[in-house]
Amino acid sequence: MSEFETLVNKLLELKPELTKPEIEEKIKQKKDKIGAGYLTDQGALFLIASDLGVSLSEPLKVEMTLKELYVGAKEISLETRVLNLAPAKQFTRKDGSPFLLRTMTVYDGDSTASVKLWDEKAKLEGIEELKPGDLIKIIKAYVKSDLNGSPTINIGSSSHIEPSTGTSDIPSIDAITIDVSSVKEDQKDLVVTGIIDGMINSIEFTNSRGQPGKALRLGLKGNDGKSTRVVLWGKVESDVPKIILPNAKVLLFGVRTKAGNQGLEIHGNEATIIQVEGKQEATPIIFRIISISKSDSGKTMIIGVDEKKQIFKISDLSEKTLPFVEKDVIECMPSKVFGNSIILDENSFVRKMDDDSKLPSKTDLRTKITDVKIGEDYCIEAIILKIPERRQVQTKNGESVSLSEMFVEDDSGQIWIKGWRNQARPIDKCSIGEIISVTAVNARSGLESRTELFLTPFSSITKKN
Repeated sequence: MSEFETLVNKLLELKPELTKPEIEEKIKQKKDKIGAGYLTDQGALFLIASDLGVSLSEPLKVEMTLKELYVGAKEISLETRVLNLAPAKQFTRKDGSPFLLRTMTVYDGDSTASVKLWDEKAKLEGIEELKPGDLIKIIKAYVKSDLNGSPTINIGSSSHIEPSTGTSDIPSIDAITIDVSSVKEDQKDLVVTGIIDGMINSIEFTNSRGQPGKALRLGLKGNDGKSTRVVLWGKVESDVPKIILPNAKVLLFGVRTKAGNQGLEIHGNEATIIQVEGKQEATPIIFRIISISKSDSGKTMIIGVDEKKQIFKISDLSEKTLPFVEKDVIECMPSKVFGNSIILDENSFVRKMDDDSKLPSKTDLRTKITDVKIGEDYCIEAIILKIPERRQVQTKNGESVSLSEMFVEDDSGQIWIKGWRNQARPIDKCSIGEIISVTAVNARSGLESRTELFLTPFSSITKKN
């Protein structure tokens, strides 16, 4: 029930000789008399009560749902669940005085809303301990409009937030969590889960106000095997574990979707909470080098495999692996592990080990074309059936990029191998009829939803004699 409806009911209690239609007519008359643009229905109701000799001025505790919020509501109380929580930040008013502000997103059965906690309320006792899904009561808050015109709950000096220990019909956080493969364009305040796909990269940028900022960029793979690009603005590497194991589960609380240059993207902000399965302490990893190459920037790129046939992509930033060659077995203590991506830098430990027959060779890793599944990396051996072709492709943002492709087969089936931009060059060096061994190609959905193989910066093509 809205605050206005509560006030109407109170007036009916104080003046039982009136009916609701009569009150509505008096409101219309009062607004007509005062003039358009000066009175809301609620304001007119207060004047009518005064004319009738009764008072509606005492504060009211109005229970409402998020869907019933409206700009201008005061003294509202509601029960809701936490979706995410941003750190408190200090700002400066126009007069130069500082103030604190913390934002939070809450949800109930079918709606979400932003909450602003001002000054000392930004440091409420226990506020830092709130977790996604926690049930809370918001007491004596007021509602204002945000920049987009949406109602925003404000927690000021007379407002309060406290945990709620009772039962609730509001769905749990697990109940509203969706797989990344299910997201659609222009959704907001989502809880999304998926599997880490590749590296988590830190990026730096300058915002529209000329201020520097940072963000995390990662890939999230869903139940359908497809990877979705994720950008978390305002997040830094310390927000995620240093060691993230392969196929680690990721949970994002409070993100939105938008159309990007390469399809649907997920975006978060400082309030977004990211949970990743992982740990802070590294453990040694032993693997066999399957291929080793140099990137355009001179960085050493290695494909390795452990005894469980798990393929790793190793980026050596310190050239500690310079003495090693294909087939060598090495042990390393990485600085960071993001799924199957390993970073070696000056703080990493690397040494050569004796050969170990338990570690697979490149031949052991070969996969038949018919066994390729979307979302995984593979090593295949095949013969080229068509002359490789290069063409220019126009992206959504108008950029012209190179694409090379070749059609290959083994004794199980046929498939396209493609390379974008710099990855187009290795295909250009191939010829029809050649038998090639290709490492670290990623299977994705291509034209007409057919499975195709795409070269990555770690991929290598070796021609067989």
